[in-house]
Amino acid sequence: MPFVEPITLTDRGVRLEPLALSHEAGLRTAAADGQLWTLRVTSVPEPENTRKYIEDALRMRDDGNRFAFAVVDDATGEVLGTTSYHDILSTVKRVEIGYTWYRKSVQRSHVNTTCKLLMMGHAFDTLGCHVVGWRTDNFNFASQQAIERLGAKKDGVIRGHALRRDGTIRDTVMYSMRAGEWPEAKAQLLYLLERRTLTE
Repeated sequence: MPFVEPITLTDRGVRLEPLALSHEAGLRTAAADGQLWTLRVTSVPEPENTRKYIEDALRMRDDGNRFAFAVVDDATGEVLGTTSYHDILSTVKRVEIGYTWYRKSVQRSHVNTTCKLLMMGHAFDTLGCHVVGWRTDNFNFASQQAIERLGAKKDGVIRGHALRRDGTIRDTVMYSMRAGEWPEAKAQLLYLLERRTLTE
């Protein structure tokens, strides 16, 4: 039995459902909102590579290394982006959250915070994870700030760790949160979401 089993998670109008080939058109449209594949520090697929992107994610799911979700507007069914559990280590009950991107029109909205709340809650409260981790490009400062807002702690930097899409070699910034830190982080995320709702 896989450590991460298929599940659909919903909250605040956002639905996380297992990524499938049926999401191909929606994911391509989401990436086109802002031409996200042109960004140097992300791994958003070019339109013609969207199907392969999904097939690769499904293959990694079969191998037990990654579980990808489509991020969907629960009211309209519109695909907003994607996010994943990855580097899944069932023996030590650790997952990382990544492969995350959203169409430009919902960036800086409640969507990312809601997704992280759902995924962290499922990881800690249902899967019983001891640690949840994140990694990002050393030049992706927006991602680093977003991870730090979640309450994650910076573990360090792995130098010369991976290739970017333009062929340059990136350093990877690593973050993590332990199970004991989750209750306070959850309270803060709920506070931020409630405050956003009150001000919108």
